[in-house]
Amino acid sequence: MAALDEPLTKLVGDRTAKVLADGLKLRTVGDLLHHYPRRYAERGELTSLDDLQVDEHVTVLARIEKVTLIPFRGRKGDRLEVIVTDGRSKLTLVFFNQGWRQKELRPGAQGLFAGKVGLFNRTRQLASPDYQLLDEEADSGTAKQFAGRLIPVYPASAQLPSWKLAKAVELALDTRLDEVGEPLPAELRADRALIGLPEALELIHRPRSRAELERAKDRLRWDEAFVLQIALAQRRAAAGALPAKPRPVRTGGLLEAFDAKLPFTLTAGQQAVGREIFADLATEHPMHRLLQGEVGSGKTLVALRAMLAVVDAGGQAVLLAPTEVLAQQHHRSIVEMMGELAEGGMIGGSEIGTKVALLTGSMGMPARRKMLSDMACGNAGITIGTHALIEDKVQFQDLGLVVVDEQHRFGVEQRDALRAKGGQPPHLLVMTATPIPRTVAMTVFGDLETSVLDQLPAGRSPISSHVVPALEKPNFLTRAWERVREEVAKGHQAYVVCPRIGDEEDDPKTAKKKRKAPEDLEELTGEDAGAGSDERRPPLSVVETAEMLAKGPLAGLRLEILHGRLAPEQKDDVMRRFAAGQVDVLVATTVIEVGVNVPNSTAMVIMDADRFGVSQLHQLRGRVGRGSAPGLCLLVSEMPAGSAARARLDAVAGTLDGFELSRIDLEQRREGDVLGQAQSGVRSSLKVLSVLDDEDVIAAAREEAARLIAADPELTDHQELRAELAGLLDEDRAAYLEKG
Repeated sequence: MAALDEPLTKLVGDRTAKVLADGLKLRTVGDLLHHYPRRYAERGELTSLDDLQVDEHVTVLARIEKVTLIPFRGRKGDRLEVIVTDGRSKLTLVFFNQGWRQKELRPGAQGLFAGKVGLFNRTRQLASPDYQLLDEEADSGTAKQFAGRLIPVYPASAQLPSWKLAKAVELALDTRLDEVGEPLPAELRADRALIGLPEALELIHRPRSRAELERAKDRLRWDEAFVLQIALAQRRAAAGALPAKPRPVRTGGLLEAFDAKLPFTLTAGQQAVGREIFADLATEHPMHRLLQGEVGSGKTLVALRAMLAVVDAGGQAVLLAPTEVLAQQHHRSIVEMMGELAEGGMIGGSEIGTKVALLTGSMGMPARRKMLSDMACGNAGITIGTHALIEDKVQFQDLGLVVVDEQHRFGVEQRDALRAKGGQPPHLLVMTATPIPRTVAMTVFGDLETSVLDQLPAGRSPISSHVVPALEKPNFLTRAWERVREEVAKGHQAYVVCPRIGDEEDDPKTAKKKRKAPEDLEELTGEDAGAGSDERRPPLSVVETAEMLAKGPLAGLRLEILHGRLAPEQKDDVMRRFAAGQVDVLVATTVIEVGVNVPNSTAMVIMDADRFGVSQLHQLRGRVGRGSAPGLCLLVSEMPAGSAARARLDAVAGTLDGFELSRIDLEQRREGDVLGQAQSGVRSSLKVLSVLDDEDVIAAAREEAARLIAADPELTDHQELRAELAGLLDEDRAAYLEKG
């Protein structure tokens, strides 16, 4: 793989290499050869100009229709205006004081034109674009270069248009391809009828037909799937080889007493997943299990039963939550469910009970010292907390189980830091309420065994969801607030969710700093948040909305606000009073997205719902309908009917199936976002493989990887594969794997 590791400076020179590095993050020959075309054009197959978006850098294949040289009035200079067409729509190219270009830009000629789409007098245009003519009589060699094959159109930058990038790729193919190694084992290539990597790279960049292009993609999909699954298989194998203290279920203990006092029967799904977890806990190797479940499916109860089993076996358990609000909510609900069993060592507590501790970063020092002491000496069988649990001062007497809630908020390094506090590696249970398609689970959480809870407990009421088009039908919004009042009149409670906090956040000097605070992640509300900010009003805020409601449609009701920048004691006080029924309407950010359980809440109004992602809307909606009364979720939006944003909201309103919504979410987002790119800020290493469409490849690659790692754990006999793996797991890309 030495050829692929070669710096681009040796291939294209310092100047071009700097442009490639700065604009496209391409630094080696391998980076360049794995920078695949975005699409392919054919002679006569012109780019659809209807699809061009303003402010987008584009490369289009079009035909010149008209060329006009227009002198400036009253001053020197001129403007060359070139109209290009795809046969249906038109695009204007503008060149200032470059009338000489008239000689080569002639009507009827075809060419590649690259630039940033702008608007002038309501007409889309490219100002001073780069271009490359494709006519046979053109002096450049471009026509011959692309003769008889597809024209690659690359993701490019303003400084380096697609065809210049193509020339750099051509140079790499012509001079370095013979040195490219072969990471896939020969037997695997033969069994799957896959072409070699050098041929695949040749055909992905210089295909002569669509059939050749598909052959290249088939091979490169396997590269991406297999190398990733090798990394995950190694992680599974390493974890499986570690010793762990078995924690078998015992009779007559906490778990049995807890089950006996439950006022309801566990669902079949909860019982089945419980058996899987208990079987894992009884082994001499650490459990590594992902528990994913629909909103309200009872994951916390399943996790609690696992923690109680570990306490029965003489160990301690810890639950890591992403926010203080959620940690406090978990502590409150677990203590309530356990009753006297959570009062071990206290007057009135059960003799077989244990202590349930809470540790957060905002706790006062006296309470913090007491909690740390209880954890270190083993008095606290169960500890619930935030990132504060990872600090060096936190020690356990015998940590047997780590439960991580909402895994997507944490990296692998954080959960590993907590697991390292055990004398031997503790068992690990990772939970997520975000439904994950099977392919994503195999790709992102491939180092974990998976359990799914898709059955709601008995007594849960259905949630009806509706889109409220605030601009088209303002009376619908009026009716929404009437419905909230009706629910409160029945003795129920409601949430109003906004994308933004407001108040001092409006100060641009403080906003930038505030955004870096961990809990302000609640403000990043999906991939569309803030999109089009030049054309749309700012997102609605909690502070402004609460004030408007208190003076207007919800006047007289007991309103409170909740967001991540409130002091911890304020947040806890608001949630306690809301849970106790002392607050009618809670106006909040997405801090309530997960874990908050107030069964008396029956209505939710989500303002600017189009600014949230599909999965996030589903999570928010799951906060209502958790009791015996039916839930109502109203998705308020000003986006017009027929827009992509409204279609997304209609999809959420149309189904309560989180797994179906997760597929819709995945279809509408870039693969890299789903696989962790948004969290890590690096490029996804998946360029050809689709985690939605290529389930067969991913599943087969997982099997092949497991087989190979079982035979050669250190890849001693597969040096090329080992080098490819090292490239995937370098410092920049490690976060991609480790941020679920």
